[in-house]
Amino acid sequence: MTQDLFGIHGKALQLRSQRMGVLASNIANAGTPGYKARDIDFGAAIKAADAGASTDRAAHAATLYRVPVMPSLDGNTVELQNEQLAFSENAVGYSTTLEFIRSRVDTVKRALRGD
Repeated sequence: MTQDLFGIHGKALQLRSQRMGVLASNIANAGTPGYKARDIDFGAAIKAADAGASTDRAAHAATLYRVPVMPSLDGNTVELQNEQLAFSENAVGYSTTLEFIRSRVDTVKRALRGD
């Protein structure tokens, strides 16, 4: 039922939330020697989720290590500006998806009230 009501947006919201956690972890570990930055390929994850994989499985399969532009001497691959940009872009996508879902819920509520 929720798949019919929200379409792919419910899965997209879950995947964006998981990606936000991965990006936040990268930012938090920017000073940790040897930490390897990761990211979720959102396009690949949403395609896998749409094909029937659970969002957890889709996110795990689409999680990749970042290749740094400027490797650090301590082996840390977090590039803070890139991580902050990716986090901001993902947050905008999350908000947009959430707003779509809210709009859909409001439409259903109005229909149930007979407005």
